[in-house]
Amino acid sequence: MKILVLHGPNLNLLGKRETDKYGVKTLDDINNELNRMAAELDVELEIFQSNSESELITEIHSALDIFDGIIINPAAYTHTSIAIRDAILAVNLPCVEVHLTNIYTRENFRHHSYIAPVCIGQVSGFREDSYTLGLLALVDYLKKLNKV
Repeated sequence: MKILVLHGPNLNLLGKRETDKYGVKTLDDINNELNRMAAELDVELEIFQSNSESELITEIHSALDIFDGIIINPAAYTHTSIAIRDAILAVNLPCVEVHLTNIYTRENFRHHSYIAPVCIGQVSGFREDSYTLGLLALVDYLKKLNKV
């Protein structure tokens, strides 16, 4: 089973920016935990971070016929990117949207996700654990589809 993990803009600054909201774990810490868990689950991960919407879209397109599913934290693009939404829809792979914070308890403009309607689910508000919960949920979903 192969899963693509995508991190959106500004997530490369985790551990340094707004630690009261996002915690002190770095993106490397999150990726290391994801890789540890993936090894236990016998899952292969490819992990990619970009601050560029077009690079994220290119990665989503590249997932077609290679990956079984996608985990994405689109960060601020959650609330603005119809293009990322359409890319996820186009590749037609099970996708889980994750967020470190609970977007529904933040500013009103963060309450709407363009991405959620094309995902099998969303995990938000559990800081770095949102990623591991998302991975567990996606692996379970794929197993139920007999994708292993």
